[in-house]
Amino acid sequence: MLKIILPTIMLLPTTLFSPQKLLWTYTTAYGLLIASYSLQWLSPSYYPYKNLTPWTGIDQISSSLLTLSCWLLPLMILASQNHLQYEPPVRKRMFTLSLITIQPFILLAFSTTELTLFYISFEATLIPTLILITRWGNQPERLSAGIYLMFYTLISSLPLLITIMHLHTQIGTLYLPLIKLTSHISTNSWTNLLSNLALLMAFMVKAPLYGFHLWLPKAHVEAPIAGSMLLAALLLKLGGYGLMRLTTLMDFTNNLFYPFLTMAMWGALMTSSICLRQTDLKALIAYSSVSHMGLVITASLIQTHWSFAGAMILMISHGLTSSMLFCLANTNYERTHTRILLLTRGLQPLLPLMAIWWILANLTNMALPPTTNLMAELTIMISLFNWSPPTIILTGTATLLTSLYSLSMLLTTQYGTLPTHITSIQNSNTREHLLMTLHILPMLLLILKPEIISGPPC
Repeated sequence: MLKIILPTIMLLPTTLFSPQKLLWTYTTAYGLLIASYSLQWLSPSYYPYKNLTPWTGIDQISSSLLTLSCWLLPLMILASQNHLQYEPPVRKRMFTLSLITIQPFILLAFSTTELTLFYISFEATLIPTLILITRWGNQPERLSAGIYLMFYTLISSLPLLITIMHLHTQIGTLYLPLIKLTSHISTNSWTNLLSNLALLMAFMVKAPLYGFHLWLPKAHVEAPIAGSMLLAALLLKLGGYGLMRLTTLMDFTNNLFYPFLTMAMWGALMTSSICLRQTDLKALIAYSSVSHMGLVITASLIQTHWSFAGAMILMISHGLTSSMLFCLANTNYERTHTRILLLTRGLQPLLPLMAIWWILANLTNMALPPTTNLMAELTIMISLFNWSPPTIILTGTATLLTSLYSLSMLLTTQYGTLPTHITSIQNSNTREHLLMTLHILPMLLLILKPEIISGPPC
C-alpha cells in the first residue's frame, strides 16, 4: 500500500515547509517526478496483480487510472497559479494542501482489493472536493453547488454501505478476488434485487447517469479550475471504475440493468442536444462529460471484453480531453471574466497560438482519427451493436451531435466578430502552453500503443 501512496503523501511536507516564493516550483516539480514514477505501473505483467499486498494491488484495469491520477496532479497545480496570484500566502498553501490531500484517497480507491477500504476512500474524496468548491469557487452559488454534490453523493452511498455489510455477513469476506468466485449475493430474490440496485446507484450518481447528473454542471460551473479538472478527469472515473469492478459480482438474471442501460444511452443523446443550446462554456463542457460517461456506463453494463476495453480507453481519453477543455475555458475566463460564449467570441486573431490548442482539443472531443477517443467510441458502438442492433441509432445520433456541438464551440470561441468591450487582452504565456502540451502529448502517444490502457487482454 505504501509503495503506491507514499510518494504522494511525501508531497505534504514539501508543501508545508517550502519557501513561499518556491512553493509552486517545488510542488509542481515533485508532482511531475511522481507522474514519471507512475509510468512503470503501465508495464504489462503476466500476473493478475502487480505490487500485491493484503490491501492493495495494481491490475490492468487500475494501472492506467492510477497513472492518470498522478499525471494530472501537477497539471492542476500548474493551472491554478494565475487563479491564486493575488491570494494571501496561507490560502495558497491551503489550496495546494487540499489538492494533495485528495490524491492518496483517489490512488487508494483505484488500487484497493478490499471492498470496505474502497468504500472509505471513495467517500473520503468528497471532503477535499467540497472544500475546493465552497472555499475557492468564483460565485456565491458555490455553496448551493457544494450542497448538491454532498447530498447526491451521501444519499446514493448509504445503501452501498449497507449492501457491503450485508455482503460480508453472507460471504464472510470483502476481498474482491474472492468475492468474484461467488455467483450471487443472496438466495432471497428481493434481497438480491435491492443489493444489486444499491451497488449500482452509488456509482451511477458518481459517473453520472443522466437523471442523477444535476449536481455535476452546478459543481463544474462554480468550481475553480483545479476543481473542474479533478471532477472531470478523476472523480467521474471513480464511478466508471466502481461499475466495472462491481458489475461482475452482480446477478443480472432479473434484467435490472435494462432501465439503466436505456437511460444512459438516452442521456448521451439528450445531454448532447443540451450542449447545442448551451450559452455557458463551462456548463457545455460539463454536459459533454455526462454524454461521454453515458457510453462508459452502457459499456460497463453489457460486460463483454470489447465493451470493457472501450470503456477503459474512453475513460482515459475523456479524462485528458475534458481536463484540457476546462483549462482552455479557464484561459478565456481569466482574460474576459465571463463564461458566456457570445461575449468571448472571435479570440483567434488576438490569441493565435491558443487557437491551435482549441482546434486540437475540439477535434479530440469529436473523436477524429488518429485519437484514442475514436478507437474507444468505435469499440463501444460495435460491442453495443453486436449486443443489440437498434442501439446504433442512439449511439450514432449522439456521435453526430457531439461533432456538432464541438464544432459550434470551436467556431463561437475562435471566429466571428470580436465583442466591442474587449479592447486589450493579455498574451498567452509559456505556462499555459506547457499545460496544454502535457494534456495533448499523452493522447497522441497512447494511440501508438493503446493496449496499455485497454484493460485486461481478451
